[in-house]
This record gives sequence, structure tokens and C-alpha cells, in this order.
Amino acid sequence: MHMQQEITAAIQKALAVLDLPKVSFTVERPAELLHGDYYTNVAMVVFRKLAAAVDSHADEIHWAGKWKNPHELAQHLKKELHGKIDGVEKIEVAGPGFINFYLSRDAIVSEIQKAATDASWGSNSLQRDKTVMVEYTQPNPFKPFHIGHLMSNTFGESLVRLLRNANAKVIPVNYQGDVGLHIAKAIWGLQKKGYDASDVLEIGEAYVFGNTAYEDDVDAKTEIITINKQVYAQDPAIMPLYTRGRAVTLARFEEIYAMLGTHFEHYFFESEVWKVGEQLVRDGLQKGVFEESEGAIVFRGEKAGLHTRVFITKEGLPTYDAKDLGLAMAKLAYASFDLSITVTATEQGEYFKVVFEALAELRPELRGKFIRVTHGLLKLTTGKMSSRKGNVITGESLLLDLKEAAKEKMQGRELPDADKVAEQVAVGAIKYAVLKQGSGKDIIFDPEKSLSLEGDSGPYLQYALVRARSLIKKAEEANVSDAVIDLSDIAEFVAALTLDRVLIHFPEVVEHAVQELEPHYVTTYLTELAAAFNSWYANTRVIGGEYPSYALTLARAFEHTMSRGLALLGIPAPEEM
Repeated sequence: MHMQQEITAAIQKALAVLDLPKVSFTVERPAELLHGDYYTNVAMVVFRKLAAAVDSHADEIHWAGKWKNPHELAQHLKKELHGKIDGVEKIEVAGPGFINFYLSRDAIVSEIQKAATDASWGSNSLQRDKTVMVEYTQPNPFKPFHIGHLMSNTFGESLVRLLRNANAKVIPVNYQGDVGLHIAKAIWGLQKKGYDASDVLEIGEAYVFGNTAYEDDVDAKTEIITINKQVYAQDPAIMPLYTRGRAVTLARFEEIYAMLGTHFEHYFFESEVWKVGEQLVRDGLQKGVFEESEGAIVFRGEKAGLHTRVFITKEGLPTYDAKDLGLAMAKLAYASFDLSITVTATEQGEYFKVVFEALAELRPELRGKFIRVTHGLLKLTTGKMSSRKGNVITGESLLLDLKEAAKEKMQGRELPDADKVAEQVAVGAIKYAVLKQGSGKDIIFDPEKSLSLEGDSGPYLQYALVRARSLIKKAEEANVSDAVIDLSDIAEFVAALTLDRVLIHFPEVVEHAVQELEPHYVTTYLTELAAAFNSWYANTRVIGGEYPSYALTLARAFEHTMSRGLALLGIPAPEEM
């Protein structure tokens, strides 16, 4: 149990001893170290609850003559808590009723030693005995790996790692559309251009050509619709192109996954689920969940405050909506789980509300078992990156362009594998940009700033870690030992530090990220931690310094914490930069 949990438990016990009501309160880190290592709002929450129970104004209330406002109640709680929390040396009441807790020197050093040596530092059991399926990335064969896929992968991969760190059994899966109109557009383009679907760039070009023709040419649109029906029917006339193109694009996706550090346990495909989804809709039509409308089968979402969507077209083909119902059944058939999370763009929010509502009406026992988390849009500083005409920056091209830019910045440095380091820096730059924002928020991406070593970037965190590793190596070569730390010698040293008082909060930050399914809490924390380390690094001598043993322990604690934090975000950790 870490310190935040111990303080929380002590407060809950104090409320019971004082016969005060149980309430939901927070124990958090203050914005400024001057206000302690933790603070709580419990006195104000309790006072509001008591005040709400009587018919009078809160500032006129006296309970047994003990207190008349949250500040006095906080003083009462302070007396009850005094001396009852190991590691807390001082408790103060501030402002309207906040209670601030200051940790002792011994407690801080003890936590730093854990951070330096405990292999489980930052792990928790919030999801123990839970099985969670996470679906993310979702690129479609025959189409480029675009920016949205990169964002979904980044966010989903971090969720997988955070949930595993919370002791959940996590099943990472991918869902890919290998049937549908986009396939028909690509195959039409391949036929018109005479390509054999053996080159991923030619396939992408053919898709763009077919997509433009579908929108601009009536005859081409008719031909593409016919090909779409052939794909569903597995017509031998188009299957060789289909099979080869599918294999080529899927193989390229695997190369990108390897670059991003992602491994999926299972892949679902639209070709495997569409028939199940179609049958679910037709069964639901008989049950009154769906209804016919102008030859199509639709779900009237208005009854649940949503909107109407088509699940089977008037041509008799299932839409994405019906396929997602089939996907839900395929997930349930593949594994038993407590929760299924789908990572998608915010703009698909209303779509999934309808699909999940239709699923819940078909299978009431599944309501709440399928949820989604979102990512926003990523835009360059020059604007949104999309165009139906094909002049679009893909996720893959952005990665490769950043890799080349990183290589240029590293020219002149002697690195054993500059290409690998450049790739790690590029991946770190993009993932940081995505994960520093809360879910669903759009991102303005500046490629130049994303590679900066000066702060607010992935490479800034990576470089701080490289510096720490170099420092530790030099200290070990100079025979500096941290085997024994004499606390009596470092009282003023510890009290003056910022780094150690930031380091100790890593476990609770990670817990918060899991509870909210929000990796950005970890990203923000690591940025603050890197800044604290760089400041300490500039002002502290480990080799030949006044407190070499503790300084080395602190460097190890930072290295371990940053390594674990970057791993939770899926950001690579280069050995050299």
C-alpha cells in the first residue's frame, strides 16, 4: 500500500471514530510543494453533507459546539489523525478547510529506495481477476495506414499496457474491413490501371483512383457496386486480385505494428462476421428491434434519444452497423471477458451509441459490457490532413518522415545503430503528442517541435532517461555505492529536493490513469518528472558530491520510474541518443 492509500485509509478510520458520515473525498498531490506532499478535501465534503441535512445556513450551524465551518472541522480531523499515519511528520489545515500532509525524511527516502529497486514499482491490482478485450488500430486492407489508425494504435496500446500493469488479463485485438465498398474501389482501380496487386503503393494508388471515380463518374460507380457484390459472393473472376491485395496490405501493416511495438492476440475480419451480423438484424426484425424502411432494414434510435441508422441496405447488403453486431458475437465466441473496449475517433461517437443500443436490445445481458474510448483528430500546424483526392499524409508516411528528420538531427553523433534510434525517436515523438492530450481532444501536431529535446516532447523524456543511464554508469565505474544511506547526513539535502518529492507519486498517477482510462495523466507526470530530474542533474554532483550514495539512489529511482512510465505509454527507450 503506497502513501496515498495509507492516508486515505487513516481518514476513513478517523471519520468512523468521530461518528462522521462516510463520503467520497480526494487525497491528491498539491500543485506546490510548499503545501505538503498530499492534501485532502474531506472536511469540506463532510461539512457540506452535514449542512445539507439540516434546515439552516451552513455558516450558522454548530454541532455540539465543536465546529461551525469546514476549517474548524478540519482542525478536529487533524487532531484525530495526528500521529496515526506512519511516515507523516506534520499535518496542517489551510484555506477554507484543506488538510495538508507532509512526509518525513525517512518516509521519502524509503519510497525512493522502492522506486530504485522494486520491480513492481508503479504496478497495482485495480483490475485483478478482470478480463478486458481491447480493440484498436483497425486499418482496412487495400487502404493506406492513415493518421487515425496511428492514433487508435497509440491510445489502444497504452490502455493495454496500463490494464496489464493493473493485473488484468488483457486481450488485444484488431478488427479489419476486408469486405466492403472500399475493397471494390481498390479492385476496380487495379483492373483499370493493369496492376496485379503485388505492390502496396500501387494498391494505395488504385484505391484513390477508384474512390475518386466512384464519386465523379456514374458509370464507374455502377461497375464498383457490381464488384462489391462479387467480393461478398467470392466471385472467382476477382478473387486472385482480392487475395493477393489483401495479403500484401496486411503484411505491410505487420511491419508498422512492429515499429510501433504492438502485438495483437487475435484479428477479426469483416469477411468472418458479416453473415452473423446480417442474421442478427433479420432476427431482430422479427422481434421488432428493427424495421423495414424503403426496402432497407433500419434501427430507430430515436426511442433511446439517438438517431436512425441503416443496418441492411435496400440492395440486401449489411452495413458497418450490422457487421459490428456480428463482431460483438465473434468477440464473445473467441473469449470470455468482463469488458470490451473499442478505441475509435470521437467523430464515430453517435454511430457507436446506436450500434451498442441495438446490441443491448437484441441481447439485454450485454448492456454495459461493450464500451468505447475515443481519440480526437491529429492536424498538422498547416491544417487538417485529409483529402478524397489522395493528397493525404498517411500515418505511415508521417512516421517515416519523422524518422528521416530525426536522423538529420543526429548527424555527427557516433551511435551504434543510428537508424534504430531515429525510429525510436520518431515513434516517441508521435506517441507523446497523442498521449499528452485527454481522450477525444484534437491535436495540432508540429513535426519540428515534436523532435525537440527542450521539453514537452517524447524525445525530451527519452533524452532525460539516456542522461540518467549515463550518469549511473559513470557512478558505478567510479565505485560510488548506494548500498548504505545514512539518513542523518542528508536531512537538509532531502528537504530541499524537488525530484524525490515528485518521484514518490508515480504509483498513484498510474492508478488514476487506469481508473479513468486516460494515459495522459502518466504523460503529464513524466514530463514534470523529467524537468525535475534535469534541474537536479544540473545542480548535483553524484561523483565526488556531498551525498553520493543517496544521489546515486535517486538517479536509479528516476531511471526506473521513467523506464516504467515510458513502457506504459508504449514509447521506446533508446540506450543512446
